Amino acid sequence: MPDNPGDPAATDPEATSPESAESAVADAEAAADAEAADAELDEALATVAADEAAGDAEAAADGEPDLSAELAERTEDLQRVTAEYANYRRRTERDRQAVIASAKASVVNQLLDVIDDLELAERHGDLTGPLKSVNDKLRGVFNRLDVAEFGAEGDEFDPERHEAVQDLSEGDDKVIGTVLRRGFAMGDRLLRTAMVIITDPRESAPEADAVGDDDTAT
Repeated sequence: MPDNPGDPAATDPEATSPESAESAVADAEAAADAEAADAELDEALATVAADEAAGDAEAAADGEPDLSAELAERTEDLQRVTAEYANYRRRTERDRQAVIASAKASVVNQLLDVIDDLELAERHGDLTGPLKSVNDKLRGVFNRLDVAEFGAEGDEFDPERHEAVQDLSEGDDKVIGTVLRRGFAMGDRLLRTAMVIITDPRESAPEADAVGDDDTAT
């Protein structure tokens, strides 16, 4: 150990050399520069973060009209689909009712010949016993199905509902003189036209004319 530890000669040459002092100064300056660079980096990062936050807020604000427009579009689509479904249900129900009415009309048409035979039997006085019961039940079914007869003597002639096989009229006014076959309708649906002979209104009530003549003679 040196007798005088404080003697410069006894000090570490590297610690006391000019080169060592310059190196220490350079290290201090580098550390200061590094701190300044870190501060600048932190400031730049803070600026970038603030810019990103502002951009996100602006994007969110800009996105609100888009969300409203999309919601309005989806609502319009839902309303359109709902209306289309309602129309589909109405068409389906209308078609179903038309098929049912057509099926009923087809069945009734098959029974019209039976009604004609029963009416003929009634004219001849043969509609009695079980046959009359069948006629009554069949008429009841027709009533429940809203089936009605038309075409009676004295009714005004309607070319859309009456089929004229002979025209004995001389004037413009035409009425039914003789009914050869009654017509049938189910509601508004025409099932069968009535087959008739046309005559003049005055010829449709010969009995009334005869009574009038007898009274005059008296």
